[in-house]
Amino acid sequence: MSGTRSIAHMPSPLRSCVRALREDVGWSQTRLAELVGLTRQSLAAIENGDAVPSTEVALRLGRAFGVPVEELFRLEDVPRPTELVESAGIGGSLPGRVRIATVGGRRVAYGLDLSTTSGTPTADGLGEPDESGRVRLSPFAERPPAPDLVVAGCDPAFGLVRERLQREHGLEVLWLRTGSRAALEALARGVVHVAGLHLEDPQSGAYNGPWIERLAPFPTTRFGFAIWQQSILLAPGNPLGVRGVTDLARPDLRFVNREPGSGSRALVERALARCGVDGAAIPGYLDTSADGHETVARAVASGAAHAGVAIQAVGHALDLATIPLAEEPYELVVPNHFLELPGVHALLGVLRRPAVREQVEALTGYDAVAMGRAV
Repeated sequence: MSGTRSIAHMPSPLRSCVRALREDVGWSQTRLAELVGLTRQSLAAIENGDAVPSTEVALRLGRAFGVPVEELFRLEDVPRPTELVESAGIGGSLPGRVRIATVGGRRVAYGLDLSTTSGTPTADGLGEPDESGRVRLSPFAERPPAPDLVVAGCDPAFGLVRERLQREHGLEVLWLRTGSRAALEALARGVVHVAGLHLEDPQSGAYNGPWIERLAPFPTTRFGFAIWQQSILLAPGNPLGVRGVTDLARPDLRFVNREPGSGSRALVERALARCGVDGAAIPGYLDTSADGHETVARAVASGAAHAGVAIQAVGHALDLATIPLAEEPYELVVPNHFLELPGVHALLGVLRRPAVREQVEALTGYDAVAMGRAV
């Protein structure tokens, strides 16, 4: 067998371990070359990483040493080329894991972390902020399917809808958990397909419409999701005897607040204003910022806080005491130029299914009779 025809001389990402194994067993280059039918020069090129052996030669080397080929040659980590992608300005902080989606013809990068995404979605790679304001993506070798829909909002019940979209329609949905104001601003920037809102206009008392008119630079359509019950969440049995928002301003009580811009935080602000209570008088009101209804409920259930405001459903799931505070319409907003997307069609179809409404209402604290209807 000719050694010159059994190896390829070219730069390679393979790292050869042949020399180390040969020296371990005390063989000379000449002896090993004879065992596998190579010239000493060809073997030296393989050991130095200057040549890639053929499959046959690699197998002969493995047989000579009595080891798998994988122990003879290993792939070096070859840096993958990075790419610059527009930043969505929503999602987890960077540097960190990143998901890429195309919204309205634009490729957009979303930071992923456990606090801002539902579940643990697979990432496209690692991203870091670039001085240009974009995200520099170092892609993984294996990347997930591109999302068909990007949805921002805070209602935990949307998980039921996302699961059905994936199971029945094979749709990949990236769901970003965020407050209503941030969701609407992301919609206005064109980086999500759908935004979930429960924002009351302080001047008119109307929900969602005035905010959309102020912030969205294009026509949109609102679709009902559910009317939910917002409540003060307390430890089981309400051991501190809280009766309403006026009792939150007690030195022996610690409150966990939602993040600025969230509909729940705005609701608490309005309730306190009506009662003449200064938020600064409530321990924890100014220095806490929970990222969602479930985070508030977990803080109260764990004892990290004595009280917080969230939807009744998350309190019920953790057996917390609840004091009703207000009913609010939670709606999904879609830009009109996205209404013909197959993913949006599938979403609206799922929302109008009686079985889905039944599942949402079973969470308690929901009235989903208008789910999927245009407002």
